[in-house]
Amino acid sequence: MVTIRPATTADHAMIEAVVRAAFDNSSHGEAGIVAEVRTEGRALVEMVAETGGRIVGHILFSRMRCVPDRFVAGLGPLAVSPAHQSTGIGSTLSRAGIDACRALGAEAIVVLGHPPYYPRFGFSAEAARQVASPFAGSPAFMAMALKDGALDAPIKVDYPAAFG
Repeated sequence: MVTIRPATTADHAMIEAVVRAAFDNSSHGEAGIVAEVRTEGRALVEMVAETGGRIVGHILFSRMRCVPDRFVAGLGPLAVSPAHQSTGIGSTLSRAGIDACRALGAEAIVVLGHPPYYPRFGFSAEAARQVASPFAGSPAFMAMALKDGALDAPIKVDYPAAFG
């Protein structure tokens, strides 16, 4: 059985191991992004999937800086240990994280991710058409409004420096 819960500081080492394993043991990459977003104080929602007392998945949503000032979250990275991929854990983490962002009052979420994967949660490149970002225009850059009209007017979003 898989349990989805908020991450704690006691989870950080296991989270790093899962993220490194999911992204081919990159020395900095996504594991570094997670640590730097925390250090920057921009982690908005951070959740883990746990089974048998072990963390097997992790998702992070960052607080974006926006012009005009809006409450927008950025999803990423999402990591599931290789042995648990394709079991629905990533989808479960994504849905739980989106719900948590909505509960906090986020107006929208942006993601830079696999175009075939994220539309199942409501993300689309079309929704990101008014969002200015270094990633804008890429089919991998998608957005989802959590509140009606949140993405109808132009907005500029800045990711945490960790995404540099």
